[in-house]
Amino acid sequence: MKIRGRILGAAMALVLVLSAASYAADGKKIVVGVSPVPHAGIMKVAGALLEKEGYTVEIQEFFDYVLPNIALGDGSLDANFVQHVPYLNDQILAMNYAFTWLARVHVERMGLYSRNAVSVAQLPHGAVVALPAAPSDWTRALRLLDEAGLIKVRNRPHLALTDITENPRNLMIVALNAQQLPSTLRETAAAVINANVAIQAGMNPLRNALFLEEASSSYANVLVVRKADADRPALRALAGALNSPEVRSYIETQLSSLGIVPAF
Repeated sequence: MKIRGRILGAAMALVLVLSAASYAADGKKIVVGVSPVPHAGIMKVAGALLEKEGYTVEIQEFFDYVLPNIALGDGSLDANFVQHVPYLNDQILAMNYAFTWLARVHVERMGLYSRNAVSVAQLPHGAVVALPAAPSDWTRALRLLDEAGLIKVRNRPHLALTDITENPRNLMIVALNAQQLPSTLRETAAAVINANVAIQAGMNPLRNALFLEEASSSYANVLVVRKADADRPALRALAGALNSPEVRSYIETQLSSLGIVPAF
């Protein structure tokens, strides 16, 4: 009888496991990793739309750009919404991730900030300027300095310091972790900072940046999934919700004053 009871117990446990797996496969629950600003707010709008279709969206916030991809790769997340396309492409090459993106959602305009200068013209000769160290953001930041008229760079997909062809103010350019850049403004003349990092540090890109990249920037933030899950109905539905009129309205009414614009 004890053996029979164990067999029945094991069978019931198996049924529960299979039921849970079936629930996950049906996509009724979607676990998404996001950055706190502005991604979490955007995802809440999309999640509310999906709830009307019977889905549950669980939002997990991350405070860096590395862990969300690790969590997506190991299956802890169904999707993440933290990064732009060039950064994603760099991570796929570096880490051999089998990822793809399903929806372009918004652009966070990168800007040049300073605690002392009130214009680009006021940056002194020999000034120390900090840039984000991630290769894709480093290239983007160097191009922004070019657009601001501070340096000239070669037209290449990936830029290094050796690709600076003109540096008339003899700027000293250094690389730092993106999240640390706002705090370095106490020690540097200026820093190139992404909009979401600047906002979390209490800055308003439209009011506080000395120079902002164009709103038509190609660095759109995207919904990222594993390639094997790219056709999963729930994730397709999430991509559709992120490109909905409701999300566009939210970005335009709540985020545009912070230099964030729709990318769809």
